[in-house]
Amino acid sequence: MENTAHTKIALVTGGSRGLGKNMALSLAKKGIDVVLTYHSRQEEAEAVVAEINQMGQKAATLQLNAGDIKSFDTFFSQLTSVLSTTFGTDHFDFLINNAGIAGRTPIAETTEDVFDNLMNIHLKGVFFLTQKSLPLLNDGGRIVNISTGLTRFTTPGTAVYATMKGGIETLTMYLAKELGSRGIAVNTVAPGAIETDFGGGTVRDNPAVNKHIAGITALGRVGLPDDIGGVVAFLCTDDARWINAQRIEVSGGMNL
Repeated sequence: MENTAHTKIALVTGGSRGLGKNMALSLAKKGIDVVLTYHSRQEEAEAVVAEINQMGQKAATLQLNAGDIKSFDTFFSQLTSVLSTTFGTDHFDFLINNAGIAGRTPIAETTEDVFDNLMNIHLKGVFFLTQKSLPLLNDGGRIVNISTGLTRFTTPGTAVYATMKGGIETLTMYLAKELGSRGIAVNTVAPGAIETDFGGGTVRDNPAVNKHIAGITALGRVGLPDDIGGVVAFLCTDDARWINAQRIEVSGGMNL
């Protein structure tokens, strides 16, 4: 099946709120259709779909538990169906691996369950979701993996989370190498601290934390979702076609 309008399609995991929502809307602003996944907040996801539809782009939403690898085959069968019914195609162009949770425990207090949960969502899940996407991803497409500033600088308590994201940055380079023959560029976007509900909204809602982060950031404030989504969308445009295997930190200059 051909996508007759040649409108490109992005799959954004964790697109119902926070950074993922901003990425989905930023992609739509660039004329890209969007499939976004949510874990539990279906109404929020459908509200994002409605907003994208109002912008004149097509959108759809699907439930996904990004850490439940055994559910991925069912997810991809649903995705194939949605691509056909909503978009009139059987492929998509851009994979944005954004879904995630915060994790904050000192190394000495980290249980195996906490470790495994963060690993499944942030590393193993991303690996296999990407692997299973490859037959549906158009040649010449893009993959954008979301990492964190915490792979460059340290905040005690985030060792497990940051370690998984370090794995993602290495995986990005290997994906770029192995998919280069298909013309698929793969990059990492590493946000600094952002005001969202991520991690219980600490950065947004705790004035002391907010002030501290602003003080260690060269541009003098905490990041906002609007600072991130446009960078992800840019990486999916033709202007970014020669950017490949890069880690792009979007932190306003934290901890320089």
